[in-house]
Amino acid sequence: MRSSLIRRTAVAASAVSFALLVSACGGDKAADGGDGGKGSGDKGAAAAPAAKVLTAAELEQAMLTQGDVPGHKISPAKAGDVGKPGDVTVDKQECLPLAHAASSIALGKPAADATRKVLEEAQKPSPGKSLADMTEKEMEDALTSAFAVTVTVDKLAAYGGKGAEEAVASLRAAGTACAGGFTVTQDGEQTKILKVEEAKVSGGDEAGAWVLTAAAEEEGKTMSFKVAAVRQGTTVATFMSMNIGASMGGKDFPLPTAVIDAQVAKVAKVA
Repeated sequence: MRSSLIRRTAVAASAVSFALLVSACGGDKAADGGDGGKGSGDKGAAAAPAAKVLTAAELEQAMLTQGDVPGHKISPAKAGDVGKPGDVTVDKQECLPLAHAASSIALGKPAADATRKVLEEAQKPSPGKSLADMTEKEMEDALTSAFAVTVTVDKLAAYGGKGAEEAVASLRAAGTACAGGFTVTQDGEQTKILKVEEAKVSGGDEAGAWVLTAAAEEEGKTMSFKVAAVRQGTTVATFMSMNIGASMGGKDFPLPTAVIDAQVAKVAKVA
């Protein structure tokens, strides 16, 4: 997971963030060159509506598009943005749903799914020193700030029968069983998840969110992934988010609630 997921996110963020950093620092010279709110499992299961199963075309209609979330760039996900089920294994089988969600793999066996990548637009920093005039500490702070954007892979999956409820339930069970951590192997490389903590999110018929803290390549450093799932009828929206800059600076970052709320609202209109 470390080699693929973190690298994909860093590349996506750097396309916007680093360009803004260089232009700002260089001036004209550079220019020339808890319970999840409504997500209570018992309540969600008891009140599950008899909703239709969305087709692949309807899922595409329900997906976020550019302009739906101000301050974010939304684009179709590429093959490299989404993991493959057979490439992801865990040392504790009960943790597989979390590993799949963190790699943007659809949970269970959906009838259809669709995926988008959502990149928070970086704020252009105020003009200051040129990169050449910065101290090492100033350079590190500037880079951390430039990469402090949240990248989210947004996936919609439609299920027949009780598949949607079962998908969310599998994440809840994994969040509890794997709180003490687990090891993921993806593309032949291992990532140690040190701990899993529940976070708060609301929306749809039920919702849940979790923070996965992973050991980073640099000894003593960690990286955080945030996974959220919201069920709207027979459709489950899952979100995998990370923020390279926040992790570099040892800071937390919020769940992308604007993205989550917009996506769930759009699903509700189609469903």
